[in-house]
Amino acid sequence: MDVIRGIAVLGLMYMNAYSFGLFEFGYVASASPPFSDHVIKLSSLLFVDGRFRSLFCILFGVGLYIQWQRNNDLSRLTKRLKILAVFGLLHGFLLWAGDILFIYACAGWVVIKYLDAESNMQLKRGFQFLLLGSVITVLLGLLSPPIVITRDSAEFLDHFYTYSESGSSVYLSNMAMFGFMLVILPFITVWMTAGLMLLGIYAYKNNVFENGLPKKVLIISLFCSGILSCTRILLESQNSTFDIAILEPITWFSALFMALIIIHVVVKLVTVKGILLTGLQSVGRLALTLYIMQSVLLVMLFKMLYPEWVLTFDRIDYWLIATSIALFQLVFSVLYRRYFDQGPLEFIWRKLAS
Repeated sequence: MDVIRGIAVLGLMYMNAYSFGLFEFGYVASASPPFSDHVIKLSSLLFVDGRFRSLFCILFGVGLYIQWQRNNDLSRLTKRLKILAVFGLLHGFLLWAGDILFIYACAGWVVIKYLDAESNMQLKRGFQFLLLGSVITVLLGLLSPPIVITRDSAEFLDHFYTYSESGSSVYLSNMAMFGFMLVILPFITVWMTAGLMLLGIYAYKNNVFENGLPKKVLIISLFCSGILSCTRILLESQNSTFDIAILEPITWFSALFMALIIIHVVVKLVTVKGILLTGLQSVGRLALTLYIMQSVLLVMLFKMLYPEWVLTFDRIDYWLIATSIALFQLVFSVLYRRYFDQGPLEFIWRKLAS
């Protein structure tokens, strides 16, 4: 599971990097995007968008279940989640509005009510939560008319210059966006995240992390991931309100099946071929520290040192930045683990929760 967690934490940057410039816009293409934009966008829709987020959700659910099995102490789990929520609030308000830690803490409070439930109940509730989050997402999406802008549009440029005119405006804008995220959080993301966590617990109890997926489930996952990803790609060129409203739920479900496939592949690589993925294991054991480190580095680059990158960067530029940081963190993790068993934030989290 450390290897899978390592893949997830490094892969997250390929989604998140776009939002460190102007969070509310994410990636905005130029009026005439280069060919590489289309290639990377297609690759992202197939292999990146939502995939690593789903992996993290699944693994977080498994972690909660393992800790509950080990200690059978819900009060201790609740305390850990409260501390994680504080980490998330600090991360969201002080660094980046796209924080996931607070979401995980809130979803975790939902999931711990089902830790002692039967496997079938956990599977049932998991899909029910995913469907509930999907319905709410579509309904809210229908209330928001589609907006198409480019980096050359007056709206984008006005927002950029207003946003970047001073350090205080950057900070206040981030706080406002995170505040908005906290408002919509209970309606959408918590239910989707809790659903994935429960499905992760179900997979763990059925030995998926030891043996991989059963052949029938693997075939179903490949089929569903392919169909949903292709549907997502076809809808990308549509501009109707309904088509745009259903994009996010389709992404969540296609990501779920792709995440299961990634887990299967990693399990087979490690257990069947005996490949020791030491570097990714080290990354996985420092996941919290590295996640916050990514935010610190990307905030420094896009908000402090080179805010003008937002005006010129194409998708390939963001991917090069993400790849550079991923390689740095991979090397850092291997070297760090030679001297320390756990990362500094992991140590603080466990110390406060003990």
